[in-house]
Formats: sequence, C-alpha cells, structure tokens
Amino acid sequence: MRDYGRFLWRCARISFVGDWRYHTWMLTLSVIALLGLNAYAKQLVDGLATTGMTDQVSWGLYIANFTFLVGMAAAAVMLVIPVYVYGKHEMHELVVFAELLAVAAIVMCLLFVTVDLGRPDRFLHLFQRFNFPISMLTWDVVVLNGYLLLNMHICGYLIYCAYKKRKPGKWFYYPFVIVAIGWAISIHTVTAFLYVGLGGRPFWNSAIIVPKFLASAFAAGPAFIMLTLQLIRYFTDHKVPQGAIRLLQNIVTVALTIDLFLLGSELFTEFYADSHHISSLVYLWFGKDGYHALVPWIWTSVAMSVTALLIFYLPTKRSMFFVNIACVLLIVGIWIEKGMGLVIPAFVPSPLGEIVEYVPTLNETLVCFGIWAFGLMIYTIFVRITIPVLSGQLTHDRIYHTEVATDSATHPPTEGSLS
Repeated sequence: MRDYGRFLWRCARISFVGDWRYHTWMLTLSVIALLGLNAYAKQLVDGLATTGMTDQVSWGLYIANFTFLVGMAAAAVMLVIPVYVYGKHEMHELVVFAELLAVAAIVMCLLFVTVDLGRPDRFLHLFQRFNFPISMLTWDVVVLNGYLLLNMHICGYLIYCAYKKRKPGKWFYYPFVIVAIGWAISIHTVTAFLYVGLGGRPFWNSAIIVPKFLASAFAAGPAFIMLTLQLIRYFTDHKVPQGAIRLLQNIVTVALTIDLFLLGSELFTEFYADSHHISSLVYLWFGKDGYHALVPWIWTSVAMSVTALLIFYLPTKRSMFFVNIACVLLIVGIWIEKGMGLVIPAFVPSPLGEIVEYVPTLNETLVCFGIWAFGLMIYTIFVRITIPVLSGQLTHDRIYHTEVATDSATHPPTEGSLS
C-alpha cells in the first residue's frame, strides 16, 4: 500500500509539470471549468429556469451531451477487441488511452445527468425507489457506474504494473476486459432503449435507433482516439504504431458508412409511409408552420458526415492532415445528430401539436462548456501521467527527469535515474 501511495503521489506531481503549451492548455480548461461552475451555481439558486428548457421541451443540451458521451465511452471497445480477441499485441498500450477516454467520458456523463436534475438531492429519489429491473433509468445507473468501475480497474492495474515493471496477472484483469466488451455495447444500447421505450414520443419509436447509436459511437469514439494519438505523436517522444492509426481509420470508415446507411433507411421508411407520426421529422429536416430552428443544424451535420466519409474513401485518406480534418468533421457532425437532431425534435411539436422551439441560454451553454473542459482536463492529466509510465521513464526504481529538480537536494537520484 505504501508503494501504491507513492505511485499516486508521483503521478499527481507529474500532472502539474509540462512546457508552456501544456500549462496554457490546462489554464484555459481551468478557466472554462470555473466559468461553468459559476453558471451551475446560478442554476442551483434560480433553478432550471436559467436554461432554455420548458414544459414542452424538457430535455435539452444536457441530455444531448450525455447521449453523445455515452457513445464516446462505449467506443473504447473498438480497441479492446483487436488487442484481446484477435491478438494484435502491438496495440496493447493504446488500449489504455481508449479506456482512459471511457473513464473521462463516463465522468462527464454523470455530471451532465446531475446538472439536468436541477437539484443534486433528487438523486435520492432514484435510489430510494430503485425500480430494478422494470425501470430503464435504473438499468442506465447500473451499466454506467459498472462500466466506470471496470475501466478504472483495468487502466489502473495495467498502469501500476508498468510502473512496477512486472507483467500483469492475466486472470486479474483479462476476465474484466471480456466483461467490459459486452458492457460497452450495453451502455449505449440501454441509453437507446431509454428513448425507444417512450411510447408518447413517436419520433423515437424506431428499432433502428439502437444499431444507429452503436454505429455512430464506433465512428466518433475511434476518431477522437485518432486525434489523441496524433497529439501524443506530435508533442511527445512516445511511439504510436502506424498500424494502429490505419486500423482505427478502417473502423471509423465502416462505422460511419453504416451510420449514414441507417440514416437513409430511416428517412426513406418514414417519409415514404407519410404517416401522421412524421411531424417531428418534417420539423427537423424542412421546418413546420414557419418554425425551422433545427433545419440548419441537421443539414450541417449530414454535410459534415458525408464530407468526412468521402475523405476516408478517396485517396486523401493517405494524408494524416485530411484524416484529422475528417475526424473533426465527423465528431462535430455526430454530436449535432445525437443532440439537436435526436433529443430536441422529439418534443417539437408537443403531443398536443403545439410548437415551442428550444434555444439554449448562455448560462446553460456555460455549464456545458464547463463540464467538457473538466472532462478534457481529466483526460489530459490521465494521458500526461500514462505516457512516462508506459515508456519506462517513470518506474518504481527510476526518477523521472521532471522530479530531479525538486528532489535532488534532499533525495539523491537512484542508479537508474534519468538526467
């Protein structure tokens, strides 16, 4: 326990060390997070009236971000499967970065649910009447927290073994990896069932939503991991296998193709049948009765996703510059699709036919930016700590070069220390 405590202490110290770019990035995230915290404090005082949500549109930007981030967390399985099921051991280290992203994403998910409740004490109502297995909300609580614990255990154990320079005990983490694969699929499936199971919202009553959720998640998540690996390659000396980038690129291409195919299938089915249940879909894509706030959003999303897919199919995929652009486009496009294109339209028009458009307030937007900044700060710290450990620069018998300046006066470096 003393060795593990020293490991945590050394990791905590390293998280504060970096060049001016690292400090500028962390300072920016800290300022945005504090602005978000201040906005949330105002929401606690004045209630959800500080948001753009109304009686007609009761889910907004908070649940939209929650839905998107659940997919980002589930996408970690796209690196776990090639490594542990198909034996691509050269990508073993990269699994850690994917699972660290899952941890940060789940933390943000829980924060978005908290701010959407209005008052945190309302969590007590959920646990006092834990209607398991009847309520889908209780299923969501189980799968989200279970997935968080699984990834924390797997990441923490693998990183600590690398710090101690010993081989991980296969039976101490491998069964958890296998469980995590199924659990990752379940967290996004259960989230999709939350929408599909609401019979009063015809816009969500489609079985195609579940596979579409998974397809979009397996596109956006690996795309974000690709961007992370590019930053690691550019700003550090850590070697990122080129084969890993190509594998992720292939995964994103297939997943995004399936996602757009399912979108086209859904549009054909709904518009060709032309039933009275497509009122929300008409409002989303073309506007209705002079209201068209979401139309630019959804068409922008489709344009971004299609452009990204073309980049992956054309010879431009050989250039990492264009690949990075495609990753950014599809992440933003899928965020719009899962937020403004999925959550909001189900409430417009209302079951009584009333059209009340939803516009996020500045305070609501600041809260969202604050949570995103906090999550990115957590993920940055995770990556900052993990790279020296995995590369062998920080081990139990070796002083990392950032520690020498502060420790050399009182603790002489060990024989294996770095100068």
